[in-house]
Amino acid sequence: MVKISVIISTFNDDQYIGRCIRSLLNQALPHNKYEIIIINDGSTDKTAYALELLKTPNDKTLKIITNEVNKGLPYSVNLGINSAEGEYIVRVDADDYVNINFLSSLSYYLDVYKDIGAVACDYILVDKFEEIIEIVKSKEKPIACGIMFRKKNLEKIGLYDEKFRCYEDEDLRIRFTKKFKMDFLNLPLYRYRKHERNMTNDRSVLNNYKKLLISKHGSSS
Repeated sequence: MVKISVIISTFNDDQYIGRCIRSLLNQALPHNKYEIIIINDGSTDKTAYALELLKTPNDKTLKIITNEVNKGLPYSVNLGINSAEGEYIVRVDADDYVNINFLSSLSYYLDVYKDIGAVACDYILVDKFEEIIEIVKSKEKPIACGIMFRKKNLEKIGLYDEKFRCYEDEDLRIRFTKKFKMDFLNLPLYRYRKHERNMTNDRSVLNNYKKLLISKHGSSS
């Protein structure tokens, strides 16, 4: 029975998507315990071809959803969550990758601590060549990925707000932590890749969505 659903939204990530998925297929958990739902969000590069190479006929772990045109990350992630069979949901970015114990450690934490709504692991910031830049505590510098949620709790807050093309994670986290407790696991199980194509490098886009975030939640957000 599938317990965990990993959600990956990808747009023109053919350079990195293989590394990401291989790290998820190489988990300490048996494949029948989790699924990897990939939403190809209107990619125009070779992402679709890369995904077909990774998918094997007899392995049901990989599920691919295709948006014919780019719909944006929150729309695509919501699509993945609504298609998910797992009790737990975790996002991974297509240009990142994870430790072999990523899924087993986070899911075990939620198994044990029933009153916790979500748990985030620490992460290692790496460059495009996978050289370590620094180890980061997720509690101090949170990112959108590497957080395992109980699916039922995400549904209760209405999933991601599709108006946000940036800061969708902050908006979700603000709404989530008003109702549910989020814990932090001090193990760097996630690898966050920093490179020139990161959306967070576009300051003008960030500023526009920051204003939207403030208008929704106030200046303390």
